[in-house]
Amino acid sequence: MNAITRRPAKARIRRLEPRAPAASFEEERLHRKQRLAATFRLFGRYGFDQGLAGHVTVRDPEFPDRYWINPLAVHFSRIRVSDLQLVDHDGNILIGDRPINTAGFTIHSALHKARPDVIAAAHTHSTYGKAFSALGTELLPLTQDSCAFYEDHAIFDPFSGVVLDDGEGERLAKTLGHRKAIILQNHGLLTVGSSVEAAAWWFIAMDNAARAQLLAQAAGPVKSIAPDIARLTASQVGTDQGGYFSFQPLWDWIVAEEPNLLD
Repeated sequence: MNAITRRPAKARIRRLEPRAPAASFEEERLHRKQRLAATFRLFGRYGFDQGLAGHVTVRDPEFPDRYWINPLAVHFSRIRVSDLQLVDHDGNILIGDRPINTAGFTIHSALHKARPDVIAAAHTHSTYGKAFSALGTELLPLTQDSCAFYEDHAIFDPFSGVVLDDGEGERLAKTLGHRKAIILQNHGLLTVGSSVEAAAWWFIAMDNAARAQLLAQAAGPVKSIAPDIARLTASQVGTDQGGYFSFQPLWDWIVAEEPNLLD
C-alpha cells in the first residue's frame, strides 16, 4: 500500500509589530539610552569613530527640550548607558561631568528645536560619507537600498568650517527640512529619525549607499532606477518603521557580544 504524502501547509506570514508604549517616563528613558549606547558600540564596529568627531543624540521623553549625548573623547566602542550625558538647548550639562562636543551641541540643538518629530539624530565622520560628501551631489537611486533616501535627503552647502555658530546650526536644520538625512558638503552625513533605532539605521544605510555609489561610479557609467520606481521603492523601504525594525538584528547582536554597554 502506497503511503499517502501530504503537502505541507502554507506558512503564514507573520508581521512585525511595533513596540508597545512604555509604562513610564523612566522605562522609556532607559529604552532610549540603551539603544543610544548600542548605537555607539555599533558605530565603533563600523569604524565610524574619528577622534573627537561624531555625536548621536536622543530626546528625553519627559523633558523634550533636553537630550542625551555622548561625552567628548570617549571612543564609541567603550560607551555605556551610564556614560551618556543630559544636555539642555542652552548647552548646560544637567547630568554628567565630562565635556561635550561643541559642534555636536550646536547641530543637534538646532535640529531638535526645529523638528519636534525628531527623537534622535546621528552624525559621524565616516570614511565613505566623507568621501561622498566631497562630490557635491545627492545619492542616486542605484539600488533598492539607496532608494530609501530618494527625494528624502538634501545637501548642506557650502562647507564653512566646524559648526560652532548658532546661525549655522539653524541653517542646517532649515536645509534638512522635513527630510530624514542630509549630506554635509565636504564634511559627512547626518540622519534623523522618530526613534534612536531609525536614526541609527539610516546612518548605517546611508553610509553603505554612499559606498556602493562610489564603487559603482569608479567601475564605469551607472544606470539609475527610473524615478517612478525609485519613488515606489522609497515608500516601501524608506519608512521610519522600516528603519526601526532594520535596527533590531543589530541590537540583538551587539548586546549579545558586548552586554556591558547596558551598564
